[in-house]
Amino acid sequence: MLIVGIKDKQLSPQEREWIRAPQVGGVILFTRNFESREQASELIAEIRSVRAEPLLLCVDQEGGPVQRFRDGFTRLPALSRIGEVYARDRQRALELAGEHAWLMASEMRAIDIDLSFAPVLDLACGNVVVGERAFHADPRIDSELGLEYVRNMRLAGMAATIKHFPGHGSVREDTHLEPAIDRRALDEIRDADMIPFADAIVAGAEAVMMGHVTYPAVDALPAGYSRVWIQDILRGELGFGGVVFSDDISMAAAEDAGGIGARIAAHRDAGCDIVLVCKPEIVSEALAVCRNEDPCDPAIVEALRGRVASTWQSLVENPQRARFAARLTALETVAA
Repeated sequence: MLIVGIKDKQLSPQEREWIRAPQVGGVILFTRNFESREQASELIAEIRSVRAEPLLLCVDQEGGPVQRFRDGFTRLPALSRIGEVYARDRQRALELAGEHAWLMASEMRAIDIDLSFAPVLDLACGNVVVGERAFHADPRIDSELGLEYVRNMRLAGMAATIKHFPGHGSVREDTHLEPAIDRRALDEIRDADMIPFADAIVAGAEAVMMGHVTYPAVDALPAGYSRVWIQDILRGELGFGGVVFSDDISMAAAEDAGGIGARIAAHRDAGCDIVLVCKPEIVSEALAVCRNEDPCDPAIVEALRGRVASTWQSLVENPQRARFAARLTALETVAA
């Protein structure tokens, strides 16, 4: 099953055909697809109208440097701002994590987005692309804040997608641009980076997004298409029974698997349920490769579809939204 990216702010005839393909289970939206809340709502409705079967509409609305929809939405702080608060006021930090999650998910559900791929549970240990997207360098604090985030996403009607398993925060490289190698032993990773993921899985996180980092002491293949990481460790050792997403297969760190078809096959064979094909330039090739594959599993789509949702107007009129937004936006203007 594929989730695909589209090029612009409205669908082209070719993109309509992509969405009708039975192997496509959803669409991921980016800043390139966004002009305003009204336009995004119209695009989402247009996408859903293309075929009768349910589709997943997805986005990365993490806050901080990764917030695809901005104008007309609350400007969310990076998760690291919440982690900074924890050192002097644990209770306030936990409240802020929950408020961030509820506000982000409520705004997305109000425009009919099913999933924001969140929360980031990587450790804030110096990775150039994770950076301030992570709560904290201490795995116990990261886990505590992450669990509150997951709980409050659910209260807003959104499933949680914890990322990037088994932890992308402890290597410096950006897997969008180059391979990343973490040479630590498995026990060291278990005792640090994996702790927030293991705790969130016990708490019932619905989905996991794999990272493209390679851990040669565990397996020669990057985690995203490693049966050792997905089948033996994630599903076997940690008992995860939910949905496994690949990260974007157009990233440089995925190129070692080969061409587009080889990348899709590698992720699928390793145990990924959904493969992200974020660049429109490779969607046609990805669909050609998958032409004879099984159609997407409706049970997977149903497991991740958004639940309760208010209208935008009722959300705006909810005093809780204004209260949470004021507390969160203050993190960007005062010292943590």
